Amino acid sequence: MPLALLALAIGAFGIGTTEFVIMGLLPEVAADFGVTVPTAGLLVTGYALGVVAGAPVMTVLGTKVSRKRMLMLLMGLFIAGNLLSAAAPVFGLMLTGRIVASLAHGAFFGIGSVVAAGLVAPQKRAGAIALMFTGLTVANVVGVPLGTFIGQTAGWRTTFVVVAGLGVLGLLGVARLVPDMPKPEGVRLRHELAAFRNAQVLLAMAMTVLGFGGVFAAVTYVAPMMTEVAGFADSSVTWLLVLFGLGMVAGNLVGGRFADRALMPMLYLSLGGLTLVLALFTVTAHHKAAAALTLALIGALGFATVPPLQKRVLDHAHGAPTLASAVNIGAFNLGNALAAWLGGLVIAAGLGYTAPNWVGALLAGSALLLAFLSAALQRRDEARGAQAAQEPRPAAPEPVHL
Repeated sequence: MPLALLALAIGAFGIGTTEFVIMGLLPEVAADFGVTVPTAGLLVTGYALGVVAGAPVMTVLGTKVSRKRMLMLLMGLFIAGNLLSAAAPVFGLMLTGRIVASLAHGAFFGIGSVVAAGLVAPQKRAGAIALMFTGLTVANVVGVPLGTFIGQTAGWRTTFVVVAGLGVLGLLGVARLVPDMPKPEGVRLRHELAAFRNAQVLLAMAMTVLGFGGVFAAVTYVAPMMTEVAGFADSSVTWLLVLFGLGMVAGNLVGGRFADRALMPMLYLSLGGLTLVLALFTVTAHHKAAAALTLALIGALGFATVPPLQKRVLDHAHGAPTLASAVNIGAFNLGNALAAWLGGLVIAAGLGYTAPNWVGALLAGSALLLAFLSAALQRRDEARGAQAAQEPRPAAPEPVHL
């Protein structure tokens, strides 16, 4: 595997860290700016909405320049956003910094996947893409807990300065190690948008929004839930996030392993299990050991949906895999934004820090229903296709001789 993949993985590590580390620092950020925890949750919502908007827009803009230059520009945007967050004197400016950083997220993974695949032989492309995405999964095991620890001991602003430093490393790595690649030719927005007329593509994206939204409904407010309800010390949030990250890595590997073998059964199992575990979290959150185990299961079941959902989008977006893939990454973050907002609403309504778990269970359960609907529509279409293939074709008319 070429060293250029290491540069892409470092960039993915930084992006993954800045996306998720805010969850462990919400109480500190809220106290510093004098806002409530639900209001601080807008930093999660704002970032997620920035990814939703930025993924397609930046991907399309990326067709105008070389892929290496676009990756460098995206990392520059990421660095600027994190530095703005670190230096923000008021809450609104920090929210702006989060949104600026988020614009790089979806396009980096979309364009980076294409670059990673182009760096190796055809039979090694899946491994190259997986290696780049390893940066994202490792961020949840190492970067997020470490960033949370730094934020709780040296101040949350220090965390964002460190994350900006990771962005600098990624930028230098891309500049030095990624070879020059010509800008893509023949890309037409009309062809890219045609994939979104496919009902299966839209259903898969809706499952992405609701299923992963279920995860974030609970995890966005995990710091106050674990400290105020379960009774953990503030310092315990770090290793609790390690457990969540390990669950994510395990679920991602299992989901990827079985997505090619039995995609829909894998979705049924992961979404059904996620719905059940989120509902149980309202009870287990009151007991330390049970809460820690449940948190790991939420990470595993939530990320077990990622490979099959991403693959289902690509399978049905025949003419526009790049844009559809980037938009589906945006769909994950739309789910994050929706869930963080809904979770903040139920907390602000006085229902307690465990109330977002019920929101998550309802979202994941809705995704499971859409999975059943998607499979039923596919069976209907396949049956119609088979029936049409068996119907005798009308005989050709006899030639007329004059």
